[in-house]
Amino acid sequence: MKIWKGSPQTKLAVIGALMALALLPSVSGCSTSPENPLTRVLRVVGTGQSLPPAAQREFKRFNAAYHKYASTPDQSRLDYFGFAYKRLRTSYVRPVSDKDLIDAAIKGVEDAKKEPGTMMPETVVEVALDAMTASLDPHTAFLNSEEFRESFVHTKGEFGGLGIEVTMEEGFVKVVSPIEDTPAARAGLQTGDLITHVDTEPVQGKTLREAVRQMRGAPGTEIFLKVRRKGTADFDITLVRAVIKVQAVKWRLEDRIGYIRVSRFSERMEGGIVKAIAAIRVQLGSRPDGVILDLRNNPGGLLDQSIILADTFLNKGEIVSVRGRNPRDVRSFSAETGDLLDGIPMVVLINGGAASASEIVASALKVHKRATIMGTRSFGKGSVQTIIPLPVDGALKLTTALYYGPDGQTIQAQGVVPDIRIEPEEEVELRKEADLPGAISAKNDANNKDQSRVHITTCREVGERKDRELGCALDFLIAGSKQKFLAEHSNRQQM
Repeated sequence: MKIWKGSPQTKLAVIGALMALALLPSVSGCSTSPENPLTRVLRVVGTGQSLPPAAQREFKRFNAAYHKYASTPDQSRLDYFGFAYKRLRTSYVRPVSDKDLIDAAIKGVEDAKKEPGTMMPETVVEVALDAMTASLDPHTAFLNSEEFRESFVHTKGEFGGLGIEVTMEEGFVKVVSPIEDTPAARAGLQTGDLITHVDTEPVQGKTLREAVRQMRGAPGTEIFLKVRRKGTADFDITLVRAVIKVQAVKWRLEDRIGYIRVSRFSERMEGGIVKAIAAIRVQLGSRPDGVILDLRNNPGGLLDQSIILADTFLNKGEIVSVRGRNPRDVRSFSAETGDLLDGIPMVVLINGGAASASEIVASALKVHKRATIMGTRSFGKGSVQTIIPLPVDGALKLTTALYYGPDGQTIQAQGVVPDIRIEPEEEVELRKEADLPGAISAKNDANNKDQSRVHITTCREVGERKDRELGCALDFLIAGSKQKFLAEHSNRQQM
């Protein structure tokens, strides 16, 4: 089966066209049994290829559960589930047992703890798809109509909320990364924090979707969170919801060294990076002595934007390859001629909050020796999600492939190992992709043999945030070579 590709706008336009076609009144005469909108759309687009016998047997089990729990069983909603089930079983990154998928779907319905015959048909199907997708990996999900719309809003770099990337851990909402200049970042939320209560209500017992919905609200309204952080007592914080406008790229000068911060790979990144490099040259009146690209706590975003960013600094060579379930579907992306920095020395800063698109950039620049990577090992989110629209409303967000660096090594579950590890003052064990329940395991092991180390306290503090990691990067570029930098810092006393 072909995965439906194309821009989000194209996907929505096609779905809209199909819906419009399906909803047109019959021109052949009056209908004695009018169809509902979903039935009409399914009739137009079809339900796809037929299931093999073993999968048909499993689907019949869900059919029985659906008719048991639905208040008024509607065949169109069962067909909707079947449409999604067929695409999931054939498009997911690896083959999955039909029995396991249907077991998860039925368990999701049973775990809703509703009396038989009392659930709305669409609720039965939504709960089943939530559970079925959640059984695969942390990034595969069913998106209802609202979440489907929001998936496009996020890529634009502007949306409403608190400004945090979250996942679920031990029944709590876990902060993967706070987004800069948002209510969450200003309130001091940190990577690894667990949100245990929202407006005094416990999070445990809720799904991630339910907890996130509770945290949403109109801009300007207050929300109270109870937070659990390792090494401290639980504490409360108050945030004011806002429209989150993410500035993808920021820059400044540190003497004659350019500092570029990329906080998110939204559609705004491409224009932002070009403007940043041009502005640095204009302000200096010449080329800088070096550039620091800061990808710390950048949770990723659009694949094409990561390729554009890596290509900005490379003259040639592969940037990343995408490999799915079918070996024939390998796609490779390479750099075009033209390095906007003309070979100026570079440092890329990463940490455990740098994920996905950030890791693609760091890996490409490391393998091609275009930049020195400094910091701590990245998160290890090396999987590709494809959004497959479903009839009338909702979509599947499926993991359909894995990213591989130019060296042929997968990023998934192992991340990017820096050339120079900056040892923190206090080692805090943050969970990485490999630690998430259901995470796809790594097929190779990251190489640590050539990794050099410096202690963060041997580097100077920079700016209001007293950023020693940035100080390390500046010291490296000023030293002029890795050997000189390491020699200088190994001779400094840790403070």
